Amino acid sequence: MGRFTNPRDLYLGEGARHEVKNLKGSRAVIVSGGSSMRRGGFLQEIQADLESAGFEVRLFEGVESDPSVETVMRGAAFMAEFSPDWIVAIGGGSPIDAAKAMWIKYEYPETTFEDMCKVFGLPELRTKAHFCAISSTSGTATEVTAFSIITDYERGVKYPIADFQITPDIAIVDPELTYSMPAKLCAHTGMDALTHCLEAYVSTAASMFTDANALHGIREITKWLPISYTGDELARQHMHEAQCIAGIAFSSGLLGIVHSMAHKTGAVFEGGHIIHGAANAMYLGKAIQWNSRDSRARERYAFVAKEVLHLGGTTDEQLVDSLVQMIRDLNDKLDIPQGVNDYANGGIKASDSGEAVMVPEKEFLEKLPSIAANAVLDACTPENPRKTEAEDFERILTCCYHDEPVDF
Repeated sequence: MGRFTNPRDLYLGEGARHEVKNLKGSRAVIVSGGSSMRRGGFLQEIQADLESAGFEVRLFEGVESDPSVETVMRGAAFMAEFSPDWIVAIGGGSPIDAAKAMWIKYEYPETTFEDMCKVFGLPELRTKAHFCAISSTSGTATEVTAFSIITDYERGVKYPIADFQITPDIAIVDPELTYSMPAKLCAHTGMDALTHCLEAYVSTAASMFTDANALHGIREITKWLPISYTGDELARQHMHEAQCIAGIAFSSGLLGIVHSMAHKTGAVFEGGHIIHGAANAMYLGKAIQWNSRDSRARERYAFVAKEVLHLGGTTDEQLVDSLVQMIRDLNDKLDIPQGVNDYANGGIKASDSGEAVMVPEKEFLEKLPSIAANAVLDACTPENPRKTEAEDFERILTCCYHDEPVDF
């Protein structure tokens, strides 16, 4: 049996953020990240709209990129003191993901972080509060998904929380929040969205309902992402909606080993983080090569290449090669490196920046066995179309490091 779950309501288009003035309740907590939403005036607008609707409002600001377990616990304690009946999260994936985890702890104070990470094992939420998510980046689609990514910095591991209970009640997809998004963030979040579509389409949990969103998302993202990278507002509108339907696809259709590897390599290296979207961009082509040994996945990749993207090739194998090359071309257009050995601080090409490479090969090889073992246990691994064991992850990640083809 399958399941397809979305927010109760989704509001889209310029100005959609003001829909919060129609929420019903008495107390609301707004969770936000850095200062971009405040600088743009969006945070103040949301607060004013809620107050005009009769809410007492408190702000929990400063959620860091790749939010930590400690931030989640602080936010939950903040909510426990105030007892909100609405949690409104605004910003990119980090504040919305953090707010989802805070929501769990707020509703069930005895819950541990380990309890949260039991896949589809959460108790029923909404006993204390409902949840509204307002996205400001065009990639994670956490405003419509059943997922949250939280980092345990002591272990150097990102953990996905996965449960339909944390699907927001209301999603607001207002492109005006993205118009000032930096180009690099546009590139990384856009490749994250493309990865969502491609992984959801070949996932063993895919269905007709998820396929429709995944295929249209692929078409939109490949067309509009390079234009959005230049700052074009029309392209940013298209990308903001396309990344959302990508989220609808993978929230019910689930993901695969690209995300498993990105989760387990994102925070493990001493030189800093591999930005999530950049990791997906570097790993995606390699995972397609690995998965295409599975006949169903190969046929699906070939369908995308031929019928959706109109790439060259007469056989399924040639079409898969064309799809992988298209991804490499996109990475080049977006200034994303092809391999981890060329990854420098900020996710730009080391050869272009002159900066030191962030992930030395010695450290990579030392940590590879534990990364691979953790990837096997990641919540995204089970629905990957080709069974992938720890030794397989080691070989694939080695190819990702050196930018070598996966031909085994």
